[in-house]
Amino acid sequence: MSLDVPAFTGAQVRAAEAPLLAAGVPLMRRAATALAEVIAEHQPERMLVLAGPGDNGGDALFAAAAIATRGVPIDVLRTSDRVHEEALQAAMGAGARSIRLADLDPAVYDVIVDGILGIGARGALRAQARDAVTALLPASAVVTAVDLPSGLDADTGAADEAVLTATTTVTFGAVKAGLTRGEGPRLCGRIVLVDIGLRLDPNDAVGQAIVAERRAG
Repeated sequence: MSLDVPAFTGAQVRAAEAPLLAAGVPLMRRAATALAEVIAEHQPERMLVLAGPGDNGGDALFAAAAIATRGVPIDVLRTSDRVHEEALQAAMGAGARSIRLADLDPAVYDVIVDGILGIGARGALRAQARDAVTALLPASAVVTAVDLPSGLDADTGAADEAVLTATTTVTFGAVKAGLTRGEGPRLCGRIVLVDIGLRLDPNDAVGQAIVAERRAG
């Protein structure tokens, strides 16, 4: 059953995360566990993970580790020289393999996980990230976006043509305003909201969003 929930800016979400992170609450692990459950519902036979340098990349890689333990072949394409090293090692240790852009064959994947960029990013995808997305367009696989489709502005919903249209967007803590504005509704697909323990006042919301499902993280 669809739910009407408040939407917030990236700055509001980061402010709500800050005290939990300072207290050592494992927000990334909560997010990744819920993300893996949603991905598993698509019953992937071969999966590609696009892993960027930040927390979204970490979420995607930890989720990949959980999926790989089920025997699913997983390729990881890094879209930046930096990556969440602990999460990468978890994915590799569970059986995922790292590939280069030159090795990418989009036709072999039935599920793609977009963990390139998150709410801190602004503007169009660049460099390695843009090259990876461009190589996958138009995507015929199921695309699961981590928090929001990479290249979509978290606040305004602005985006250019180099964005993977998500089948499902798994967003954490709160729906980001950009999912409800501009190109957001076209690009985000079905929205699953994962509660990771953030405290946000609905009175401070900047909009409203319809989510397909709300889950505990």
